[in-house]
Amino acid sequence: MTSVEPAHAAPHAREKSPPVTAVKPARPARSVRKNRDWLHGLLMSTPAVAGLIAFVGIPFGYAVVLSFYNVRLGSPLAPSFFGLEQYRRLFTDPDLSGPFLRALLNNLTFAVVVVPVQTALALGLAILLNRKLKAIGLFRSFFFMPVVFPMALVAVIWRLILARSDQGMLNSALHAVSFGNWGAFDWLGDSATAMASIIVLSIWQGVGFQMVILLAGLQQIPGELYEAAELDRASRWQQFRHVTLPGIRGTLVFVAMLTSVLSFRVFDQVYVLIRGGGLNEDATRTVMYQAVTTAFDQNNVGQASAITVVFFLIVVALTLIQRRVVRPDNED
Repeated sequence: MTSVEPAHAAPHAREKSPPVTAVKPARPARSVRKNRDWLHGLLMSTPAVAGLIAFVGIPFGYAVVLSFYNVRLGSPLAPSFFGLEQYRRLFTDPDLSGPFLRALLNNLTFAVVVVPVQTALALGLAILLNRKLKAIGLFRSFFFMPVVFPMALVAVIWRLILARSDQGMLNSALHAVSFGNWGAFDWLGDSATAMASIIVLSIWQGVGFQMVILLAGLQQIPGELYEAAELDRASRWQQFRHVTLPGIRGTLVFVAMLTSVLSFRVFDQVYVLIRGGGLNEDATRTVMYQAVTTAFDQNNVGQASAITVVFFLIVVALTLIQRRVVRPDNED
């Protein structure tokens, strides 16, 4: 008998697997958050940037353009192109370069004295007022009060204090203390004390602002650091040197730079006291005062624009140098 082999079943057709689609990796949450923060920061800074462009950038650009022209206020003649002539005269013409260089030297003298003295005084006041005492807010307000006064008002007050006559408050006080041996002295008119007078009134008016900034920096230092220093029997000076100064280093750098910029733009007190207080003009003339008087007293807008452009470049260069020298260690 012949056996019949069973027929093998036909293999089933292989089922087609669904197509595999590439899955894109999800974006890291940190990257999304960073982009969102960047967008929020851009939106929040837009008003400040717009104001900076509108009130600083555009006027400065216009001043650069005017510095290349001979522009006179009230002149019927059209402005004529001067090129670099205004800048050449500013450094080579004795009638222009002399007052400008003198004003620049006065600005540097003012800044060299005010920046370290005002910063150190503000730091001392901040440390003194960084205490938990009754009515400490009253004392802080008292030291901050001169900041809210306009500089023109401060100049008028100090004009009464430094008046040359016997009725001047400072002369009267010295006359009483010296039992009548002190006579009238012209504090504002004397070349030896004119700039010192401007420096004193400027520090008195502005030190409260720097004090508040440094006080905020001091309050960010953890109290545990001082407790650990006391356990290590560190003296007050050692605590100040190794805890306080490192803790507010960035704040100190900011305050020093801010004070430097403000010291170079000194104008109000000089203008008010020269025009109405008998202040010695040669000893206290600043670059801003020189630019304003050149534009509105001599009607030479082109020359005044050249003065402001040169002064702006000098201030920017000095600020960058200072920023490089005193940059905090934790900055890249």
